[in-house]
Amino acid sequence: MTDTTSTVVGATMVQRLRGLRWVLVALVIIVAVAAASVYLTAPRPGGRMAADSTSPEGARALVALLRDHGVTVIEADTADVVEREARPGTLLVMAQTFHLYGDELLGRLAELPGDRLLVEPVSATREKLAPAVRRGESTSFGGLSPDCDLREATRAGTVQLGAADAYEAAGATPVTRCYDGTLVRYSGDGRTVTVVGSAYFMMNQGLLDEGNAALAMNLAGTQPRVVWYAPQRSEGAESGGGATITDLIPTQVTWLVWQLVLAVALLALWKGRRVGPLVAERLPVVVRASETVEGRGRLYRSRRARDRAAEALRTSTLQRLLPRLGLTAAAETAAVAHAVAARSGLDPTAVTHTLYGQPPATDTDLVNLARELDDMERLVAQS
Repeated sequence: MTDTTSTVVGATMVQRLRGLRWVLVALVIIVAVAAASVYLTAPRPGGRMAADSTSPEGARALVALLRDHGVTVIEADTADVVEREARPGTLLVMAQTFHLYGDELLGRLAELPGDRLLVEPVSATREKLAPAVRRGESTSFGGLSPDCDLREATRAGTVQLGAADAYEAAGATPVTRCYDGTLVRYSGDGRTVTVVGSAYFMMNQGLLDEGNAALAMNLAGTQPRVVWYAPQRSEGAESGGGATITDLIPTQVTWLVWQLVLAVALLALWKGRRVGPLVAERLPVVVRASETVEGRGRLYRSRRARDRAAEALRTSTLQRLLPRLGLTAAAETAAVAHAVAARSGLDPTAVTHTLYGQPPATDTDLVNLARELDDMERLVAQS
């Protein structure tokens, strides 16, 4: 009987362990799937207009849309990657061009084949990569209508560009201007060059406004292959990098500073005073206590401040009485009144009224209060 029971118990334990093993396996799978989901869907904040950035100023949403529509997007971190990936039939999207320095680097980028889409280009980049375009005189804000025959713009309709630079033709090359010049395009040297004066409509935060997504897709999706170049750090050699800050200050400014120094020095000599020997000065006048009390009493009387005068008298009396009674300033009213009554023989109610009563209504009441306080203090001192 005992062997049979042990066998049954052993079989039950084995079944429970097997069930627990499957539970543990399921928990491991759930944790692994959750960790993978968190990693794949976690936000990846990055730089402005970066292709993998999920921040409000990033461009991950637009890049994802392009890839969903079959466009191959190559994320280029450096100019070397751009040169390696650039080829005919490829669109080069360039943003954050203020990180690009040197005529040599810009000249290399200008020689690359393929179309170009320049987003908010700085002057040096625009002059090298879009020489047929120059900066306009005005900027535009808010929603704009295309007002042109460019297919990409007319299909998108009204867009929200925010603050945007405007451009115009710099020479004889025909330039198509849309959205009051914030979007321009021209063709030359076997390529199409597009310049936009705002990056807001391509960012994650602005993609959902009006026709922004349509315009961004129409401009960035003109070719089946896109090289996305938005450098987040400086590249190239800075022209004139050997100049110091003193070299940048005009000579006239230096002379002006020295003239100001001379004027301040002359003013200091004119206004300055010689430091003479020490002069003996009489000490302040000694004022007797009685005069101080009389002056304060007259001040209280002129302002009819009987309440303040009564409070001062009562406070002074308590400060002198409490040490004689063996009490502290934190003693309760009833304890002080009973202690004074026991030492002076006065009624506790009268003592409470004298020490803690209402302020006197007339000058006569104030004088009577002062006399009562003196009498009380004298009786306590003589007891």
